[in-house]
Amino acid sequence: MSAAASKLTHNLARYLGNHLATPERVLYRHHADGKWLDFTAHAVGQRAARWQEAMRRAGLQAGDRVALCLKNSVNWVAIDQAALGLGLVVVPLYVDDNAENIAWCVTHSGAKLLVVENARMAKALTHVAGDVAPDSSTASAGEAGPVPLTLCLKLEADEMRADLCSAENFLPPQAACPAFVAHEVAPDQLATICYTSGTSGRPKGVMLSHRNITANVTACASLGIARPDDVFLSFLPLSHMFERTGGYYLPLSIGAKVVYARSVTHLPDDLLEQKPTALFAVPRIFEKFAARIEKELAKDDKKRKIFERVVAAGWAKHQGTAGIVDHFMLGLLRKRAAAAVLDRLGGRLRLAVVGGAALDARIARTFIGLGLPLMHGYGMTEASPVISVNPLEAALNDPASVGPALPDIEVRLSEAGELLVRGPSVMQGYLDDPAATARVLHDGWLHTGDLCELRAEPQGNRIFIRGRLKDVLVLSNGEKLPPQDVELAILADDVFEQGMLVGEGKPFLTLLAVSQETDERALMKRANERLKAFPRYVRIRRVVVSKEPWSVDNGLLTPTLKVKRSKVLERFAAPLEAVYADGGPSE
Repeated sequence: MSAAASKLTHNLARYLGNHLATPERVLYRHHADGKWLDFTAHAVGQRAARWQEAMRRAGLQAGDRVALCLKNSVNWVAIDQAALGLGLVVVPLYVDDNAENIAWCVTHSGAKLLVVENARMAKALTHVAGDVAPDSSTASAGEAGPVPLTLCLKLEADEMRADLCSAENFLPPQAACPAFVAHEVAPDQLATICYTSGTSGRPKGVMLSHRNITANVTACASLGIARPDDVFLSFLPLSHMFERTGGYYLPLSIGAKVVYARSVTHLPDDLLEQKPTALFAVPRIFEKFAARIEKELAKDDKKRKIFERVVAAGWAKHQGTAGIVDHFMLGLLRKRAAAAVLDRLGGRLRLAVVGGAALDARIARTFIGLGLPLMHGYGMTEASPVISVNPLEAALNDPASVGPALPDIEVRLSEAGELLVRGPSVMQGYLDDPAATARVLHDGWLHTGDLCELRAEPQGNRIFIRGRLKDVLVLSNGEKLPPQDVELAILADDVFEQGMLVGEGKPFLTLLAVSQETDERALMKRANERLKAFPRYVRIRRVVVSKEPWSVDNGLLTPTLKVKRSKVLERFAAPLEAVYADGGPSE
């Protein structure tokens, strides 16, 4: 470890630097050339050092921006640590985003170096560069072999002149590279610019400092949810701050091992092969597992009843209300009932932190009842990103909430019920957008846009998400509702693949749905079956159905798979106009 690295208090590159004192510690595993490869701290340090020397030779100076548009791998980590160690600013981009959006973010951030996954991506960016920045250009140099990266260098501030070469040509020989360094930086020095998903309009560049992120990592580590002997399986994109902080910086800070999944498609196989102990995931992953379980149980009524009884007993134990019969049931049947499910997750998973979207309470109860601690958390990019998470202790883990705020985070509610957050992990602001910054930051308080309920507990204020402030639907009769809870309830029925509620200023609610079932009245009936616990006015009166899924490619989802509500409304404007023109049928 360099002398500079040993003094660090804030530079995020200290996380790698600190492990160079134990060079043989295995930190990463990823799949390449048809096999799994392990990478020690020494190997990662060498790779990062090589990138640092290349960046120096390219003339990059502290504060310059380096954009990464790569799949998760040890390459991502090495380049990120190399840039941060030199005081550069990392701009992570989504590999699955469309080329126009990627090019826009590169231009907006002022990146001087862009590292992309392959020549195909470089060509796609070339195609749109003229539309995004008329004075820019780029070229492709083909695939880069064992390190599948292509580089686009932009080294002039007044024009985005591009030189393209493969990573192997850009990187100097290892023997010519000094040791990895992590320079001391001011705590508030900019570390990264993370572009939000852009559910409406252009993405905003969230500016996070070294202090912002290290404070969030330290607070998460203090909860004791991650251990040095853990094996994390990483599959959410590292361009997402949830994965970057929870699945990268946190394990690296304590020396836990991270395995990079080959793809979401390969996730079931990678879980079985790599047997992780910890997982950071979005609810959709567990929704898919739950759907598969329900499909299999539907074939055998006896198995289904046993499974449901075991889950109920396990949930009662979790809540501390289990009776003698519950304990007997768990002792007799839980292992057998749970094994079929938990073995598919590798058989060693001791916890899963779920965030990024609302978690269906029914699914949470299922996995917790089977013995897997599922910890619902909450955050946003603007807070680096974790704001709250449920504790690991069973008695304190209430998946209906997103847990209490982290130890260094203050929370309160505005008069409108919006959650406000203050703490060292709150962003510096949005890049070149003072108006947007002023809308969400007031006296250090971050306005989250989420409607919440707070319940005071010894561990802190427990947060319950009730909806989005800007998404609250107001019907023409004055009735108000946040649509997320309604949508979540409807989507618990597998016939609905995707769904969005419509009704702002209208006399009744309409459901836009993706489903292979096309009988609208049947769909309406099934949707309303799920809404019996809601007030009477929360009922679906019409359904507009489509078989084509909403996706990133067709512009209806963000790269983090959030619904672009305004784009969906545009896409279905004509049928919605017809729905409200005829007044809709009675239920």
